[in-house]
Amino acid sequence: MGADLSHLLNAYGTQFLSSYWVSLRIALLAFAGGFLLGTLLTVARVSPIPPLRGAVNVYVETFRNAPVLCVLIFIVYALPDLGVVIDYEPSVIIALILVSSAFACDNLRTGINTIDAGQIEAARALGMGFGPIVSSIVLPQAFRSVIQPMVTLFISVVISSSAGSLVPLAHKELTGLVAEINNHEALGILTFLIASLLYVCTGLVIAFFGRKVERRLAIWR
Repeated sequence: MGADLSHLLNAYGTQFLSSYWVSLRIALLAFAGGFLLGTLLTVARVSPIPPLRGAVNVYVETFRNAPVLCVLIFIVYALPDLGVVIDYEPSVIIALILVSSAFACDNLRTGINTIDAGQIEAARALGMGFGPIVSSIVLPQAFRSVIQPMVTLFISVVISSSAGSLVPLAHKELTGLVAEINNHEALGILTFLIASLLYVCTGLVIAFFGRKVERRLAIWR
């Protein structure tokens, strides 16, 4: 066991670090994009325009219930038939953005529901329009109310970045590297344990900092 671990780390240690960084890069870009898109969708979802609210509801219900893998397969293998060709890594990021934005939008709606309706009515009585109410009253409180769900979403995006193992990325992410090593070495358990340890530690670190941010900024009702 010790000799196998030493061989694995000597032979693939650098690749593990490189692939881990690829996974983190995909997750960070996807979560940032998903959070931004989710925020825009949330604004549209509470807008006074019924068709826009309906379109956002369809979007959220579609991508909230669609597996990341299905979305990725559609982008990689179906879009080229329509003349849209996207490189593999951006395809993984886009698939994660589409799915995570639906969950981010749902999280923010939950946060909005915690805001006292009296605040909105008071703002309207003062003559504030939809834009100022959303930007200065609704969204700031919604963000502070959903810190923990957003942390959970981020961890989920990190884990879901493993979907990249199913497409030929130029630089393999962590799960893709595990699959590649197992094609050449009979070290499946150790390889899996190392990758799992990296995923678990990443989740724990994100949760740790998430709790710190929550303690500092969250609104306790």
